[in-house]
Amino acid sequence: MADRPRVIALEEHYLDAELRSHFQGADRMGPPPIIKAMEDVGEQRIKAMDEAGVDVQVLSHAAPSTQKLDADSAVAIAKGTNDRLRDICSNHPTRLAGFAALPTVAPEAAADELERCVNKLGFKGAMIHGLTNGEFIDLPKYWPIFARAEALDVPIYLHPALPDEAVVGRYYQDYAKDFPGILTAGWGFTVETATAGIRMVLSGVFKKHPKLKIILGHLGEGLPFLLWRMDQTFSRDGRVDFRHEFSSHFYLTTSGNFSNPALLCSVMEMGIDRILFSVDYPFVDQKPATEWMKTVPLCQEDRVKILSGNAEKLLKM
Repeated sequence: MADRPRVIALEEHYLDAELRSHFQGADRMGPPPIIKAMEDVGEQRIKAMDEAGVDVQVLSHAAPSTQKLDADSAVAIAKGTNDRLRDICSNHPTRLAGFAALPTVAPEAAADELERCVNKLGFKGAMIHGLTNGEFIDLPKYWPIFARAEALDVPIYLHPALPDEAVVGRYYQDYAKDFPGILTAGWGFTVETATAGIRMVLSGVFKKHPKLKIILGHLGEGLPFLLWRMDQTFSRDGRVDFRHEFSSHFYLTTSGNFSNPALLCSVMEMGIDRILFSVDYPFVDQKPATEWMKTVPLCQEDRVKILSGNAEKLLKM
């Protein structure tokens, strides 16, 4: 570590057996090797991190996590899941950290759980996966979660999940059988999560909570490329300063998008201080990510910010 920057990766997934038992068949966890890698939160995971040069993983449960649970069971299941994640991290306290799973179907309880996880379990924020039983998280009923995140000064990571069934039927069904990736990282994930980010800005939640911090993976789900055009469109009636709102409240990670042009676009739009390193392990291999970062066309000071400096500030690590 003395010869290289510290490397913190913060979109790295695992599976909790109890929570997973509540998933429905449509929620795809991936092929057996991916599932096995997510289930491993011990020495083999640490060994894989060592081989790739990753010093810290911030663990988050794989999609759909707690976002498709019913109100009667979500709170208890989320608490149990988070307690077990705390135990996992305590086994390797210098190598593993956690993002909370929140029972978003019960927003006030989710806010309380976020506070418990940050203050008592030492978590670094929370991750929310896709829609909550068909609803986007920007709706005012969910704002207590964002109010608590702002008060605690921790970020919320908006992560993809499978598109809504109505969207699948209208947009993707013709190709989903032969090209299942159109529902996931090939396109569907991007559309769902970029839409969630756009709706957050339009909802006005950042005006009510001006210190709220949101993380998007995959170098912003394509939004940095479109910011100028979106800003020009949404600013016509003077109600939304879209580019400013987005650039002031969002942080982006490199998870699963190791592209120099995409990275440089994100840096130029957002600034170097809002870009953080991630892999998306085990859906994406770690070694190509760390090797890529050695070659990106940025100065060493900026590389260090992406690899760990920005995460150390944002997550207080």
